Amino acid sequence: MVPTPTLRTDRLLLEPYTPEDEEAFVALFQDTRVSRWMGDGPVSEAADRALFGRIFTKVYARNLFDVWAVRRDGALVGHAEIKRTDAVDGHEIVYALAPEAWGSGLGTELAGAIAAYGFETLGLTEVHATVAAQNTPSLALLAKIGFERARDITEDDGSTTRVLTLRRTA
Repeated sequence: MVPTPTLRTDRLLLEPYTPEDEEAFVALFQDTRVSRWMGDGPVSEAADRALFGRIFTKVYARNLFDVWAVRRDGALVGHAEIKRTDAVDGHEIVYALAPEAWGSGLGTELAGAIAAYGFETLGLTEVHATVAAQNTPSLALLAKIGFERARDITEDDGSTTRVLTLRRTA
């Protein structure tokens, strides 16, 4: 497996994180408008700093999966990754954008780029996304680029997570 490559879209640069990104990464994940939809929701600043450290000590060091800092005009505006997960029994895309980047089509551009990377570079036939059923903007964004609802997962707290799938077209 090769290290996380740099990807470009019309308006975004996806590249591996650098240690200098820590403050912007923590700020992104500490914004509850973003973190409420990530994993199990908001966590402490210390937990986000530890997560940032693990990107270098585990993910990049062992080439586990691809993780990107998402930049627009040089500023960190988001986070993206694609990784194999048992929850979907395949590769899942994960993305987050800072609220100031919402509503401008950047999410569509970002999710599309990660999915295309999965198909074109990783050779996948399908990619998945898991989204909280209440996260209607993300559900709409993924539907716009062709993701279809595969199934629902009822979480331990009673909430629903939608599993969406995009299949490679010939």
